Amino acid sequence: MVGLDQVTRQAFATAPSQIQRFDRQKEIVLSANLEGISLGEFNAAFFKRQAQELPLPPGYRIYAGGESEWMADMFATMGLALVTGILFIFFVLASLFESYLEPFAVLLALPMAVIGAVLALLVTGNDLSIMSMIGLVMLMGLVNKNAVLLVDFIKQERARGTERTEAIRRAGLIRLRPIMMTSLAMIFGMLPLALGLGPGAEGRAPMAHVVIGGLVTSTLLTLFVVPVLYTLLDDLRARAAALVAAGRLRARRAG
Repeated sequence: MVGLDQVTRQAFATAPSQIQRFDRQKEIVLSANLEGISLGEFNAAFFKRQAQELPLPPGYRIYAGGESEWMADMFATMGLALVTGILFIFFVLASLFESYLEPFAVLLALPMAVIGAVLALLVTGNDLSIMSMIGLVMLMGLVNKNAVLLVDFIKQERARGTERTEAIRRAGLIRLRPIMMTSLAMIFGMLPLALGLGPGAEGRAPMAHVVIGGLVTSTLLTLFVVPVLYTLLDDLRARAAALVAAGRLRARRAG
């Protein structure tokens, strides 16, 4: 038996009351509450200053956990939901219109909604959050119905023998009323939530701001942009069909 005092030297010092580990590595947890700044802004400023003023030696790393980690996971999930929703919309429209080009005239209405959503967040002073991302997912389904009403009516008129420009003009005149009715109904339905009326409504208000801003810009721009896009895509399809027909004719002559 050998006493510890024969092989060690006693020294008093401060030490953690417990040793925490994550992923089989020792970790030190620093937590704080934020005031007057969003979580995203804090993370950007913190990691920028950490890289400049606190370079880490090999074997050490800093990562954001807690709400920061949860927010990153939620944003990744919402991004996947957006992409999946757009793909499903494309496949449904392709089967409905029996074309792979015409659905793009409808899907290109989505950026016009995103423009309004971003402007609404800037005007109201809100940041991109989980609630605003949910509003964006809602917009994917709401803004497409305006373009679908226009394109579907144009196709019906052309099937009856109407010339393309006249079909587009009639679609804009006849479908204007249902487009405005549905858009205004959704906008006014979101107003109480956007104004923050009721307990806890201020936390959900960014969702309403995104929906209202996206609906306003998409409704106004869809009436002008979608007919133009439909015309360009129809010309592109006609040129592609003409090239295919010319190629087949040359192949028959050569054969």
